[in-house]
Amino acid sequence: MAKNSLFAILLRSPWWISFAIAAAIILVCGAFLPREIAPFAALGALPIIVIGGMAAWRQFRAPSTAKVDAIKAEAAAMSWRDFSSALENAWKGEGQNVKRITNNPAVDLELEKGGTISLVSARRWKAAKHGVEPLRELQDAVMKQKADHGVYVALQGELTENALTFAKEHGLLLLEDDALAAMLLKRQGPKT
Repeated sequence: MAKNSLFAILLRSPWWISFAIAAAIILVCGAFLPREIAPFAALGALPIIVIGGMAAWRQFRAPSTAKVDAIKAEAAAMSWRDFSSALENAWKGEGQNVKRITNNPAVDLELEKGGTISLVSARRWKAAKHGVEPLRELQDAVMKQKADHGVYVALQGELTENALTFAKEHGLLLLEDDALAAMLLKRQGPKT
């Protein structure tokens, strides 16, 4: 699905917007079309109703802002050992095979699922500012090991414009802020 298609926009919007649009379509069909055709034309609203249901499901299952803020504060207070264990548990909970990498300063974890290998750089998760250099090192490691993806983890701070551009140009995935918190909320096992 295209990022800016109507359905993608509706999935990101509050759920009730989809239902309001569907209701408007049904009302317009009833008001302006002949009585015999109106019910069939109103069926055109069905895909929007389905999208509204999907958006509602996602939004009701999403963690609250308070939970996200709490897990971000908890992760910020963790030591590297605890944080890396939390990441491992979260990815294992998603069915990934996780291997710690100790001999490469650019890569901390290797993920494997269904033959797809991702290298993760997470050690700078608390940095105040994330520049291009750690992303370049991660990209080099991805190329050397012929991995499928590179994932850069950043809980705090911001990525510079150059870093964002570099990540986009080289297909590096950025796991940061609320997405990272949501993943950590799903982790299995005892809290660290």
